[in-house]
Amino acid sequence: MKFEVAIDVMPRREISDPQGQTIERALPTLGFDGFESVRVGKRIAVVMEAETEAQARDIIEQACQRFLTNPQIEHFSYSLTVMQGTT
Repeated sequence: MKFEVAIDVMPRREISDPQGQTIERALPTLGFDGFESVRVGKRIAVVMEAETEAQARDIIEQACQRFLTNPQIEHFSYSLTVMQGTT
């Protein structure tokens, strides 16, 4: 089966986010008020093959923990959907 996966990686709350802080300071100067606690992360989009959804989730978890994120300073979440016509 083929799966579409969207992995969101964000800095942990206790880690400083200079890029987010810069954006937060700039928004009011551009007329955008009311923003706070701005954090900047990244999204990794992949298509992968696995025999089952459980196997796909296991592989994604391992890839995130071992390679795609730095667990000391980042956390991740992901969504996984079966691609149409691959069941």
